[in-house]
Amino acid sequence: MLLTFIALYLLSNLAIGAWAARKVTSSQDFVLAGRRLPLALAASATFATWFGSETIMGAPAMFVDGGFLAVIEEPFGSALCLFLVGAFYARPLYRLGITTFSDYFSIRFGRSAEFLSAALVIPSYFSWISAQFIAIGIVLNLVTGVPIFWCIASSATIVMIYTMMGGMWSLSITDFLHNIIIVIALIIIAVILYNQTDGIASIVQKTKPGFFHFLPKPTFKDSVGWVAAWITIGLGSIPQQDVFQRVMSAKNERTTVRASYLASLLYITIAMLPLFIGLVGKQLHPDLNLDNQMLIPNMVLRQASMPLQILFFGALLSAILSVSSGAILAPATVFGENIYRFFRPDISDKTLLRTIRLAVAVITLICVWMTAARDVNIFELVGESSAFSLVSLFVPLTAGLYWKPANTLGCLLSMVGGIVVWLTCLAIETEYPALVYGLLASIAGMVLGVMIAPKSPEGDMDAAYPDLKVPFRGFRGNQKNA
Repeated sequence: MLLTFIALYLLSNLAIGAWAARKVTSSQDFVLAGRRLPLALAASATFATWFGSETIMGAPAMFVDGGFLAVIEEPFGSALCLFLVGAFYARPLYRLGITTFSDYFSIRFGRSAEFLSAALVIPSYFSWISAQFIAIGIVLNLVTGVPIFWCIASSATIVMIYTMMGGMWSLSITDFLHNIIIVIALIIIAVILYNQTDGIASIVQKTKPGFFHFLPKPTFKDSVGWVAAWITIGLGSIPQQDVFQRVMSAKNERTTVRASYLASLLYITIAMLPLFIGLVGKQLHPDLNLDNQMLIPNMVLRQASMPLQILFFGALLSAILSVSSGAILAPATVFGENIYRFFRPDISDKTLLRTIRLAVAVITLICVWMTAARDVNIFELVGESSAFSLVSLFVPLTAGLYWKPANTLGCLLSMVGGIVVWLTCLAIETEYPALVYGLLASIAGMVLGVMIAPKSPEGDMDAAYPDLKVPFRGFRGNQKNA
């Protein structure tokens, strides 16, 4: 019975995708929902950026082992990211009317920066998408007993078809519905578990000393690790295309900023539910599956009634599918807009839309293959994806907006230097997190580029967008959409 209802639940995604496909008449409709999303849909889509496998499965697994210090990266770093996007990035980027982050690099730093940024954005998603597929696979394996790989392959096929049909329109609509259902399910499970305990004091007493400490030990190494955890997703996911697309799909500037703030607030509150469920569940049932990533799914199977199981597993799998769909759509969009169009600038919008849809299929196949070749720690795979963009794209994006001397050479050196140093440090297993060295190298590359070539021959945003107003750069502009 459970399997039947889950199958129907998942197939409903295809139905919604088919319905949403009727709204897609151009590449802008497919990629950004025509920039027409109201606050409720924009906020729910932005909130759903990460509210999938890493929040419900990955973070609780880390939390029950290491307490708050083990989950700084997710969910706290994710909430920080969404807040910073709303505070410093959403408004100026929305005003540019662009489709991808690489479009911004083209305007600010020139075509070479556009191409390099696109080449870096696309592979940064492979680990993230693989993490979602792995999560779907192990959940379906738990419910059905079918080998994990075939669970991954079948669910990836669904998400591929679903994404190719409706794009951001189907994402925004399903995200809104799935978010409501998954939150209701989590609240019910949390209440059921809490009623089986002797109260909050008992829960706290059963944890190990320091479990709820939020600050690191007062040592340099621990402090660096703590900061690294905050910035992995907190800063690293700011220049990621899927966050950008969800935020930029809002109907105006004011909505895009409010959606970011609201999504951040939702994340820092609702994401506490899986942590609470994981902790209490482990205390009540220490004999549950040794793989803590499956702690909550196993507990639902053991504790919940059949209707609640249907509600939870259907919503969980659908939420992961939505995250997967957005993560696949992002690099596919960048490929079409900034790689394919880079070499064929005169292509029609119809051809561009077809190219993006084809890229969705290719990226899905690559990530399915990766799931068989990589480790299965969901939390680490997601962090790896964010670290990739942190060391290569965060500095040139931020410097381009808020540091007027930033130039093309600095942008290129920042991207290349950051990624090379990061990969090198990963290979030699440095004492401190590799992303710290990569970020410092990226900053150094930008500064060095400005020192070598003070004036950039390309990408003058002041001239191209005289009405753009960005804090700290002295722009004056119209606020009609504010």
